[in-house]
Amino acid sequence: MRRPSARWWRRLSQPLAEPLSFTNPHVQRLRRLLGRRSSRSDEGAFVVEGATLIGEAVAAGWSVEAEFVAPGAEAVSPAPVHVLGAGVLERVATTERPHPNLAVVAIPPAPDLAGDFVVVSDQLGDPGNLGTILRSAEAAGADAVVLTPGSVDPFNPKVVRASAGALFHLPVATATLDDVRAGGYRLLGTSSHQGSRHTDVDWSGRVALVLGNEAHGLADDAPIDEWVRIEHRGRTESLNVAMAATVLLFEAARHRSGG
Repeated sequence: MRRPSARWWRRLSQPLAEPLSFTNPHVQRLRRLLGRRSSRSDEGAFVVEGATLIGEAVAAGWSVEAEFVAPGAEAVSPAPVHVLGAGVLERVATTERPHPNLAVVAIPPAPDLAGDFVVVSDQLGDPGNLGTILRSAEAAGADAVVLTPGSVDPFNPKVVRASAGALFHLPVATATLDDVRAGGYRLLGTSSHQGSRHTDVDWSGRVALVLGNEAHGLADDAPIDEWVRIEHRGRTESLNVAMAATVLLFEAARHRSGG
């Protein structure tokens, strides 16, 4: 993480204002941003929970608008700091054992689709799955993650936590499958019952790995150029989408690196 400026340390050494109550407008904004996708979209901001993830956002150059800390906790960002009153954090945070630091972070402009190897999540619904896919995609060296319309909000607090900071280091674009194909990508669609084994697929060139919805998968008539499957040896019919994505991403990384 970048070293904070001297100005920041001077600001932190000054007395802070009275702790914020639960009814304070700043606290109510935290609740809106944590709970409602529409609020995050309308206000162009979301909430990051925990000092480690806030540090990741700062290190990646994301704009932290404000930080909120529990009584006795230290701030970790160069943003204006608000101390929460006793018991307020527990009423606002989305976890049973909340971290003592929360930060409101600005949502950056949506990036254009770029890179030679991208992951497409088609109407993925579970925030934990998307967060894990972001984490695996960043670790495997993917250039971007693409969400089709109807997918879960990437700034949902569960997605942010599950991504373990990958959200701040990997472009997340929005596009339809037709848009991705028009961008020159070869669409490799995942399936539990058809297509080539994932170890036999040609992963080279401009490739988009397409993952379907948890309940329904990809439609058989989706605009897919080639289907890919993970061969099963047990009685399980299919893997969790995030687990399958991880297997496929690292297999693609191995092939693309010449391994």
